[in-house]
This record gives sequence, structure tokens and C-alpha cells, in this order.
Amino acid sequence: MTLPIQLISTDFDGTLHADFESPPVPHDLQNLIGTMQQQGAKWVINTGRDLSSVMEGMARARLTIKPDFLVVVERDIYVHENAQYEASATWNTGCRAAHDELFERVRKDVPKLTDWVSKRYRASLYEDAFSPFCLIAENNADADKIHEFLDEYCASVPDLTVVRNDVYARFSHVGYNKGTALAEIAQQLGVAKDFIFAVGDHLNDLPMLSGEFARYVAAPDNAVPTVKAMVRKQNGYISHQPWGHGVARALEHFLSSASKSSTR
Repeated sequence: MTLPIQLISTDFDGTLHADFESPPVPHDLQNLIGTMQQQGAKWVINTGRDLSSVMEGMARARLTIKPDFLVVVERDIYVHENAQYEASATWNTGCRAAHDELFERVRKDVPKLTDWVSKRYRASLYEDAFSPFCLIAENNADADKIHEFLDEYCASVPDLTVVRNDVYARFSHVGYNKGTALAEIAQQLGVAKDFIFAVGDHLNDLPMLSGEFARYVAAPDNAVPTVKAMVRKQNGYISHQPWGHGVARALEHFLSSASKSSTR
């Protein structure tokens, strides 16, 4: 029998994982994903964290299962092979080249962007290895206003977008996000959209919840309103439970629905 869900894509913080929960990833969710992996499904943690951060988070959570893929910084792909995560070389090389070219065009405007933000808000502004312009706002209200300003700027620069999660934001190439990275993994595995599940809680999850890359989309109860609206639009599942509990309920819901459909 064909598995109804062959590729599982989960955001990490606030979706799969909650620091203040014990355990951070519910045992029933780990058991469910582990069972699906044993049946042939693949699992990807699709996160805004960088590689070392998500690896540390996984270790601290004492996961009993391992993702088959990692998408980090919403764009780079790593594959679990030989007890380690190895870069998906062709994708990551193309991703890096596209960002290098884009950020070369953006860098000249960073001083004026920094000046605009710093004169109006008490945000932390910096450059890191992934973007020439990053920020941490003091609160979400400030982040919303800054986001609007940056969106206006991005409209003037081909291929540039803002990636936002809570009070954090940075620039990125529009062609590389959680959705397009998920599509690349699906292409590598030969898995069609109709067999893909994606779940997330915040704005940087929107690309993989758009309906373009996954048939089954979901959000935990703690998801922000914009994410819930996107999931509703795709006739997805919004759990009455938060974090990993909500992910477990979503997987159970879609697996049950698929089982009922197959017996009709």
C-alpha cells in the first residue's frame, strides 16, 4: 500500500520543539514519526536555525529519532548519511552563489537602512554569515513596522525578500526558502506534492504552507494568526493543542482521513 504521507516537514522552535516542555518534543510525536520512518516516510526539520544550533537543540531534546534531512537558515539542505549530516552540494552551492550575487547589490544600501531603523526604533542591527542586514526588534509591534519598511525596500531590488520570525528578521533570496528547499528534497526523493505534510507556526513557515509544495498543511494552536489563515485557506488542519502536541494531532488527523478515504 502506498503511504499517504511520504515526506514530513516540521519547523523546529514553537512547532516540533518547546524549550519549556518536558520533554521538549512529546514522546507520542516522536513515536509517531519514528513509526512512519520505519514504514518508509522521510522526515525533515525545516528551520531558521543554523546547523550547529539545530544540532545542539536536537541533542538537548534527547530525541529518540533522527531527521533524514535538515533545512537550516530556511535554505541550506543537509542529508543524514553515515551518522552525520552532509551538505546537499549542488543545491547549497547554487544557493550560496545566488545570495552572494544578491547581497553584493544590497550591501551599498545597508547604511541607509540601518540609519532609518536606528533613528526610529531600539532594534539590534548586525551582519552575519547569512545576511548583510539582520535585526532583532524590541517587540513585535516594532518588528511589524520595520518589516513594512523593509518590504518596500525589497520591492525595489529584484529577488530580495525579508525572512521574519517573531522579532527577528534578515534578508534572503526569494528563490530560496522553506518551501523551495522542501521541493528540492521531494525532487531528490521522487515524492509528489500529494504525499507531503508540512507544519509550522510563524511567518518564515509561510512558503512551505502555501499549498504549492505540500498537500497536507497544518499549524499548532500557538501559531500566529497569519499562519493559521494560510492553513485555513489550504483546507489544512489547525490543532487545538500547541507545539509538538499539535503536530501529533495533525499527523493523526491526516493519516486517519487518508485511511478512511482508501476504504471507501
